[in-house]
Amino acid sequence: MPAKKKSRGRRYSKGASKTVASAMRRKKSGTLRSGKGGKGGKVKSRKQAVAIGLSEARKKGQKVPSKKSSSSRAA
Repeated sequence: MPAKKKSRGRRYSKGASKTVASAMRRKKSGTLRSGKGGKGGKVKSRKQAVAIGLSEARKKGQKVPSKKSSSSRAA
């Protein structure tokens, strides 16, 4: 008899996915901006919109895994 798989639960909370969806809608309408306090330029890439959404979810205290360290990136 095969071993039972352990259920892990959600990695991202429902609220976090709503926050990311909101950021995607703002990107599509052209109002999502990068930088501290939204003072940067207009966001053009999907990846950047998702990253901003996850960052906002973290600030709200929603369940989101911690950021990957950027030490592996080549300079």
